[in-house]
Amino acid sequence: MRAEEIINSLLKLAVENEASDIHIKSDKPGILRLNGILQEVDMEPISAAESRDFIAETVPYKFKDDWEHNGQIDYSYSIEGIGRFRVNGFFQRGTVSIVFRHVKDNPPTFDELNISNGEVLEKLCQMKDGIVLICGATGSGKSSTLAAMMNWINNNLNRHVVTLEDPIEFNFKDRKSVFNQREIGIDAPSFSQAMRAVLRQDPDIILVGEMRDKTTFETALTAAETGHLVLSTLHSSGSQQAVQRLFEFFPPEQQIIMRRQIAGSLKAVCTQCLIPSLEGDKRYPAIETFVIDSLGKNVIQEGQFEKIPAVVEAGKEIGSNTFNQSLYELVQAGMISKNDALKFSPIAKALEMNLKGIFLSTGGIVS
Repeated sequence: MRAEEIINSLLKLAVENEASDIHIKSDKPGILRLNGILQEVDMEPISAAESRDFIAETVPYKFKDDWEHNGQIDYSYSIEGIGRFRVNGFFQRGTVSIVFRHVKDNPPTFDELNISNGEVLEKLCQMKDGIVLICGATGSGKSSTLAAMMNWINNNLNRHVVTLEDPIEFNFKDRKSVFNQREIGIDAPSFSQAMRAVLRQDPDIILVGEMRDKTTFETALTAAETGHLVLSTLHSSGSQQAVQRLFEFFPPEQQIIMRRQIAGSLKAVCTQCLIPSLEGDKRYPAIETFVIDSLGKNVIQEGQFEKIPAVVEAGKEIGSNTFNQSLYELVQAGMISKNDALKFSPIAKALEMNLKGIFLSTGGIVS
C-alpha cells in the first residue's frame, strides 16, 4: 500500500472524528488531537520509509529543494471529498515526522466558535484603518477567530481583501467583498515582499497570517497610516506581552521613537485560549480584549506597559475585558468548570474571589 494511501486513510478518520491536528512520527501509529487531547489511533505503525515517501510524493515541486536542503517544509495538501490540510514536515533524530492541521473549507462564524464578544469583533472589522491583532499560543484558535472575522466582512461589507498566508487556511468565495488570497512560497516569495507589493493592489483590508518580522510589521504600520485595516496574529499570552513584543521588532535605540507610531496605529489586541467544556466534548474560547482608546494610546506612547492590564480592566464600556472577566462569564454560564477556569487564569486568586462574589479593581472592592 502506497504511503499516500495509508496516510490518506488516517486523515479521513481524523476528519470524521473532528480532530484538529494529526501527528505522524516514524514507526508509531498515527495520533489525533481531539478537543486538545492527543489520542493514539488503533492502527499499524507508520514506518520511517512511509513517512519519508509521503513527503516525497506530495510536496509541491517548487518546494522540493527547500525540503532536501533544509529538512523542514510547510505546504497545503488536499484530498478530494475529504478536505484540505496544512502540512509541516520535519526531521527528528534522522527520521521524518509530519504534523497536519485540518483546514475547513467553510469559514466559521462567531457563533460556531462560541465567541462571546462577537459584537466587539464586528466593530473592529468595520474600522477604516489601523492594526488589529489576534493573539495567543499555538493551537489557541487564533486562525479560526481571524477567519470568522473575514467571514463576517465577506457577508456584510463591500471591501477588497488581500490575504497573505503561509499556507492558505480557509478558502473565501466572494460575496459582498472581493478576496485575493496569496500563499507565501507559491504566489509570493516571502511575507515581507508580499507586504511591500500589497499596497499597490488597492486593498481595503490586508490579512497577514502572522506578524513575524520587522519588515512585515513596518509595512503594516505604513498600510495602517495610509488608510488600510490590517488584521494579523501574534504569539503572546496577553495584551501587555503582545504590545511589548511589537517593540521587540526594533533595536533598543529605535523603540522610543516607535512609541507614537505604534500607539497611533494599533486599534485592538485580542488574546485567547481554549478551555475544555464541562462535558469535555468541545472547548470554549476565553478572550482578553484590549480596545485602544485615548487612555490606551497614552499608556503605549509613554512606554508604561505595566499599566495595560488596569486599562483593559477599566475599559468595559468600549469593549475591553480581561481574561478573568471572560473566564468568570464562562463559569457562570455553566460552560466550563471552576477548576479549569482557575487553572487557565493569569490571576487565579482574583478569579476565585470573583467567583465568591467579591470583585476587585484598581480602585479596590467595587461590588
